[in-house]
Amino acid sequence: MDYGKMLSDSFSYAKDAVWGKWVQWILLVISTIIFPLIMGYTVRIYSGAKPAPDVGNWVRTFIDGLKLFIIGIIYSIPVFIVALIFGGGTLIFGGAAAMAGHPATAIGTIGIGLLVMIIVGILVSLISMIGIIRFARKNSMGQAFAFGAILEHIGKIGWGSYILALIILWVVALIFGLIVFVLAMIPFIGWLILLFLYPVWIILVARYVTLIYESAPEPA
Repeated sequence: MDYGKMLSDSFSYAKDAVWGKWVQWILLVISTIIFPLIMGYTVRIYSGAKPAPDVGNWVRTFIDGLKLFIIGIIYSIPVFIVALIFGGGTLIFGGAAAMAGHPATAIGTIGIGLLVMIIVGILVSLISMIGIIRFARKNSMGQAFAFGAILEHIGKIGWGSYILALIILWVVALIFGLIVFVLAMIPFIGWLILLFLYPVWIILVARYVTLIYESAPEPA
């Protein structure tokens, strides 16, 4: 897996989606505000569209965005349950230990709970990311939860390669976050610049994740 080439491709893909296409760029900015629209647009990217698709077919885009939103909510349920169980439990036991004069035990208890929540969150993210692309490719919400096929596909990519690709994306996201922080401090126009950068970032990430998925081609 050529990570540098994937990043370069994703950047070019996002740039071509907006640069010189000012009407489309503005419509994408509006779509980030009406968020099901931008989510529906990413579904088209996940489906393998190349070059970046033109905006349009708003009803279908909105419906696809809602479907993706629902899939995200379903995937968040186990994380929410774990957070409720371990978050609430660790706070109760940790608080009791602290009140009993055992601060180290309290910190350890809370730390274990947070660690479990982080691990579950990461696992859900790894699976859901491939799941949403399967949804886009198969045009079926059920395929987003075909866990056997999802795990098989990740196996073809290679767990190590898959995780490393996502770590690289997280590093790029951190850099983008720093840029956002700096731009946000620019008086008057900072927020406007950010508003136009967000759809570009969303497209870049969607394309990058799609390339990860395509690094293990599906059998005919």
